[in-house]
Amino acid sequence: MADKLKSFSEAVIDYVISLTHLYGLVHRDKVVEIFNRQNKEKTDITVMKNIMDNPPEELAENFVEFYGDYFVHETIMEFDDFTAQLKQRRGKPLYVPPREELLKYKEDTYFEVTDHYKALQRYITKNIFDGDKNAAKLLTEEVQAICQFGFSVQGISDVFNSGGVNFKNVSQANEVMQLVRELANNTRIWENNGHTPNEIFEKYEKPYLQPLPDKPFKLDGTDVFDFKTKKKIGRNDPCPCGSGKKYKKCCLSK
Repeated sequence: MADKLKSFSEAVIDYVISLTHLYGLVHRDKVVEIFNRQNKEKTDITVMKNIMDNPPEELAENFVEFYGDYFVHETIMEFDDFTAQLKQRRGKPLYVPPREELLKYKEDTYFEVTDHYKALQRYITKNIFDGDKNAAKLLTEEVQAICQFGFSVQGISDVFNSGGVNFKNVSQANEVMQLVRELANNTRIWENNGHTPNEIFEKYEKPYLQPLPDKPFKLDGTDVFDFKTKKKIGRNDPCPCGSGKKYKKCCLSK
């Protein structure tokens, strides 16, 4: 019985660590929800409170700290970035991979090796390091880290400079940067709750973008649409500015 309880406790801890590494920060209620969704044996908030009140050493060893009801990666705490990080995630759902993939994140250095990562590594191996796969792997991993933890052109430039990379010409530099941009847009990041920038755009932003009309815009106020209902506003409809007046007696003339 004791071994079974220990095994269950270890499984819960594995989820706490894996989810903290994947998201950067995660509310204890979400740990309970995801664990119960993927496991037959269930946990509850009492178990989470006990973990926070009596944290096992394994959490600190895996860079997991606490802030209120959240499990937080020590990097966020170290830079006093909790509030800013939490704000960046607002309105974004959690990316929850299958159990087997999720638990790979218990290793703090784990990341999903995508086709975009492989494409960059192949290009660097062939065109930058003349077939030296090890050198290309090390450089690609550094680029991946920049994409994952704060992408910037300067950061990427520093990686290539410190790696002693000299591009043959502008064309090659542009080809590399295009591959880097594709990698960055398909890298899972904390600020997106584990989603990639492309996933957030395709699933949660693109559906709300309105296509440009085939005809030129009219500037006479007759083709105005309400962003909430996505319907054209009629002259006698309530004005979308919220004044309470009819559109024709309010903003139509403006």
